[in-house]
Amino acid sequence: MENNIELISSLGKIIVFLMLLFSAFLFSVKGNKRLPNQIFATFLLITAFDLTGLFLIDGSAKYLNFQILKSASSLLQMPAFYLYVLSVCYSDFTLKPKHLLHTGLFFLFLLILKINSYSNQSLLILRIVGEVQYFAYIVAIFFALKKYKTIYLENYSNPDYTNYKWLFQATVIFCIAHVFVLVKLGAHYFHNDQHLLQYIYILISISALSVICWFVLKALYSPYLFTGVRAALKPIKSTTDKYKTTAEKDIASNEAIKRLTFYMENEKPYLDFELTLQKLASQFGMQEKELSILINQYLGKHFFDFINEYRIEEAKRILGNPHNEALTILEILYQVGFNSKSSFYTAFKKETNQTPTSYRKSALSG
Repeated sequence: MENNIELISSLGKIIVFLMLLFSAFLFSVKGNKRLPNQIFATFLLITAFDLTGLFLIDGSAKYLNFQILKSASSLLQMPAFYLYVLSVCYSDFTLKPKHLLHTGLFFLFLLILKINSYSNQSLLILRIVGEVQYFAYIVAIFFALKKYKTIYLENYSNPDYTNYKWLFQATVIFCIAHVFVLVKLGAHYFHNDQHLLQYIYILISISALSVICWFVLKALYSPYLFTGVRAALKPIKSTTDKYKTTAEKDIASNEAIKRLTFYMENEKPYLDFELTLQKLASQFGMQEKELSILINQYLGKHFFDFINEYRIEEAKRILGNPHNEALTILEILYQVGFNSKSSFYTAFKKETNQTPTSYRKSALSG
């Protein structure tokens, strides 16, 4: 039993140390992602403060104010992570006074625990509210990520899913790790076996250590994770009704579609790998929202798919020309507007059911 307590304490100290070290790095690192880094560092500090309970199990009870603050601070963890997700998704995200509303439950329970002198009843209510809050924010985060992905597909021709995957993976990992917390609460209130609780604390410690190590490795191997979209952008479905009359009168005609097709085939704007809906709208001479409605509603495609169809057709033309046999697949994908091998191969196979190499062989042999 003593060995278990010592192990929990040692793991807790290592976890908190790594979180403090990683937070210091995020606060000090230079770059154009300072706000997301600072919010994530704040999230890590709040979590580290909560995890001090792993090695202050006995001593912390002597300091009532410390224990009250630590317990209530758990209600700041998910709001901080949610704001971090928003700051990563949207490049123009800024903290505003309205975001202070996310701290409401923290201050409420800080007051309740202070008035009720840290009673068991108050702690039970705190844990129930904390669980409800946790899952409410998890749902909000998944909705935010879904919206972000939709906006990206509708406005960018070369979406980078590294950002989306990182946030999605982190959220899923938090959900898995939280299972141990639920098991701990169940064991505490329904079984109350100290030996069992200690083993659960060991599992929590190991999972927390694994997560923080994963964060550090992500930072080392993927230093440029984040590319945000503008917060002002909305999914096209949310704006369709507002602009429906304008769209029907001005751009939902065959002439508008023919004009766009002619422009794409002759000017070839899709060869620009940094092409966005905003840039194409400016070049084509059409309102950004009108062009978005034309592509999404009347052509029935995401901007991403619309542009990549032209890129794939261009790639097929180059691959099928015997004079281009000296060109490598890598040279061709950059030439037609793609910026990564994986995205080119995925789009090409989706369009042709063949890899670029197989298509070239069949086209040249025929």
